[in-house]
Order: sequence, then structure tokens, then C-alpha cells
Amino acid sequence: MSGHPDSPLRPPPENTDEGETITVVRPVPPPPPPFPLPPLFGKYPFEGIEVHDPGIQPYLYLHPVYAPHSEGKFSGRPFMKTHMHLVERVANQLMKGGKFTGKKSKALRTIRLAFDELAKSEKQNPLQLLVNAVENAAPREEVTRLQFGGISVPRAVDASPARRVNVAIRNLVLGAITASHKSTKPIESCLASEIALAAKGDPTSFAVGRKDEVERVAQSAR
Repeated sequence: MSGHPDSPLRPPPENTDEGETITVVRPVPPPPPPFPLPPLFGKYPFEGIEVHDPGIQPYLYLHPVYAPHSEGKFSGRPFMKTHMHLVERVANQLMKGGKFTGKKSKALRTIRLAFDELAKSEKQNPLQLLVNAVENAAPREEVTRLQFGGISVPRAVDASPARRVNVAIRNLVLGAITASHKSTKPIESCLASEIALAAKGDPTSFAVGRKDEVERVAQSAR
């Protein structure tokens, strides 16, 4: 390892003599930026956002960004979804079908309007509500099928943290799209309602209901 002897990234030489204490200099974290952190959509701050589930915390990218748009730099690279902002992942899920196909700005506008409704109705930071919704909609167990001598047998398996986040985001968006097809409410109102219900753990939420159903089937297949 090369570098200056006094570099904070390099520990001082160890002294093996008895009675001597060995001190290791830890890397110093970088200082905070001199400019204020940009709020999401110019309204919702990133400070104070908490993830209560330690299992999925490393897979929720919540760092401040000026605009949740990575311009496709993570596409085609495996396991790079964890480096994409959570709001952008919701927008990408909206773009997978229907009138949002290929319209990133329209999907982000829908999320912004949904966040505005959440801020008025719930009196909380919509970004925190989205994090809570993902936590409550992420299944912990799933069912797979194993072959034993030509017989397919269902078995319960633990869901990986990355898949838990993927399934939760997919079900939240799917629940909003399904609700918009069954009512005259706009898609942003349906998305706001789905996030609000899932953030409370309400079983009437589409995403939470799917999670409970999957975990119930997995429990019977143990």
C-alpha cells in the first residue's frame, strides 16, 4: 500500500514490544458539502429519512439528488439497481406498460403530483411514506418448486433483500394502475392512496395484500 506515512488511510507501523499500545488511525469521513442538500422536487427534504428494516436498508438508495434521472447509465449492468434512486425506480416501474411507456418525464410528474397529495393528506414527508410502504410491502418468504423424482413439490424460501425491494416497488405501482382502471380517479391519486395505505400496513392495500398472501402460502409450504 502506497501513500504518505501520515495519511489517515494508512495505519502507523505496529510495535510488537510488550507493554506498547498499538493505535490504528481510522479513515476520516469527508466533511459535509458547503452547499445545502437539494430537496426532492424542490419541496421534500432528504434529511431525517429513516429505514427501520435493516435487511433492505443497503438496497434503498436515498442519497440527495438534483433530479431522479440516471439517464440509463445503470442499464445492462447486473445488480446496479441498488445505486438508482428509489423514486426513479418507481418511475421506471410506471414506464413498463400503458401510457407511460418511454415517457420518463410524465412518470416523474405523476410521482410529484402523488407526493403533493400525500403531503396535504398525511402531513408527513412523502419520501418517508414511500420508504415505509416499501418496508411493509416487501415479502420475507416466497415459494419455489423443487423436483423430486419427477414430482414437483412447493417449498418455502427466504426472499433476498434485493428481490424484496423489487417486488414491493412492483406491487405498489401495479396496485395504483389497477385501481386507476377501476375508478375515475387519476393515476396520481391512486398512487398516493396506495402508498398511504401501504405505509400504514393496511391489508386493504394491494401491495400489502399480495405480501400477506405470498407469506401465507410460503408458511403452508414449509
